[in-house]
Amino acid sequence: MYKNEFDKYIASKKLSNSFVFFGESAFLIDMYTKMLSNIDDANILSYYHDEYDFNSAKAHLSQGSLFGDRNILIIKSEKKVPKKELDTLLGLCEKNSDNIFIYAYYGNDHKTYNNKKAFAKTKAMSVRFFHPKEYEAQNIILNVAQEKNVKIDKYTISHLLKIHNGDVALAANEIEKFRVYDREITTKDVDTLVYGLAEINLDEFIQKLFTKKDYRDDLQSILEHGEDEIRIVSAITAYITQLYMFNIYIRVNGAPNAIEILGYRAPNFVIEQKAAMALKVKPEVYFKLHELLLLNELKMKSSHIDKSAILFSTLIKLQKLI
Repeated sequence: MYKNEFDKYIASKKLSNSFVFFGESAFLIDMYTKMLSNIDDANILSYYHDEYDFNSAKAHLSQGSLFGDRNILIIKSEKKVPKKELDTLLGLCEKNSDNIFIYAYYGNDHKTYNNKKAFAKTKAMSVRFFHPKEYEAQNIILNVAQEKNVKIDKYTISHLLKIHNGDVALAANEIEKFRVYDREITTKDVDTLVYGLAEINLDEFIQKLFTKKDYRDDLQSILEHGEDEIRIVSAITAYITQLYMFNIYIRVNGAPNAIEILGYRAPNFVIEQKAAMALKVKPEVYFKLHELLLLNELKMKSSHIDKSAILFSTLIKLQKLI
């Protein structure tokens, strides 16, 4: 199912106790995982990326709580949990309605879980999360602001999202900064307080990558303003994915259409600029670029070596591929 249908189940309180979350939006996967596991006094066991261990996960869902609390198992990974193991964990939730199991899959094999037959024999709810459209992103940020008691209107939120190139995760992280004001936030406040990828325009940074210009000063400034290497690689991957969408759409239809490609209207100069950049790269090269970025992002998450070294190495290789 998709987000809208799942929201109806949440509203009607007709939820299962096992969930498989996947799709294009890591932010929404995280948000719903947090929402459904936010239970007082729950006994939570979480695995991140390479930490997953089947035996201990199985034991956690198999054991009863000493104090009658709920056992919650969360697995967050870019690697797929083997089917037999996943079926076993889902089966344990079928036997005990007090258990909750959330499998948050961040990988790219959406086809495996976007299949009604995959979990037909269980009560598991499989949900695919796409990148939120502009109005959805605005509502998400508005809800985050309300939770943090930050007064901000949708126009200002739209401005914040544009600064961060529509990245909901980056925009949501900025809301915390606005808690210092006991008044409604303005676009001027956004321009004053928002740093990181907002201060150095990400489009310009990636344009330098694509045109093989010196990007080191821009990158250094981004890092100095608190952005971590993993988020930078993730942002570049998202941008290149967008260019690939432009490339394919133009090849099929002859001309770009921002609403159909991006889900929202964009200025003509932005569309023309991205279309020109997109067509400079062959479709098969996009595959290599994505492979490079995703593999190195995984290295950053699963190893203890210098993330900065991996980042610079990745960017050097990226420019060689273009």
